[in-house]
This record gives sequence, structure tokens and C-alpha cells, in this order.
Amino acid sequence: TIGDAYLCATNIADNQASNHAVIMARFAMEAMRAAQATLIDPDDPSRGNVQIRIGLNSGPCMASVIGRKNPKYTL
Repeated sequence: TIGDAYLCATNIADNQASNHAVIMARFAMEAMRAAQATLIDPDDPSRGNVQIRIGLNSGPCMASVIGRKNPKYTL
């Protein structure tokens, strides 16, 4: 997690589908629809529905462990 955000990396395999960006965009749109259809509190619908932010990035990435006192794995 990054603050209130969640980061994931997908399709890191050598044999990537040529339409991987389309697959991710479709997933993002479906996740947005699912969130918008989910009540924050089913016992109190006035609180509204779950809202999420989605961002996509395409390209190479690196992973590493950083820090000495409190090492963390990072992308």
C-alpha cells in the first residue's frame, strides 16, 4: 500500500500478451463498476458507495529491497 492506495504489478512474465494494456484497462473498468455498486455500510445506505481511484502504467519496472534499519521491498 501507498498511503490509501494499492499498487500491483501484473504480466511480468516473459511471454506477454500483445493486448496486455487492453486487458488491464478492462479490469480497471470492471473494478470501478464493482466498487460503485458496493455500499460502504449496507446498514446505512446514506453513507454512499465505495469510491476508488485507478491509474495504469505500462513499461519496464524494477524491484529491490531498500533501507537498512527498516528494509522494505519496493517496485
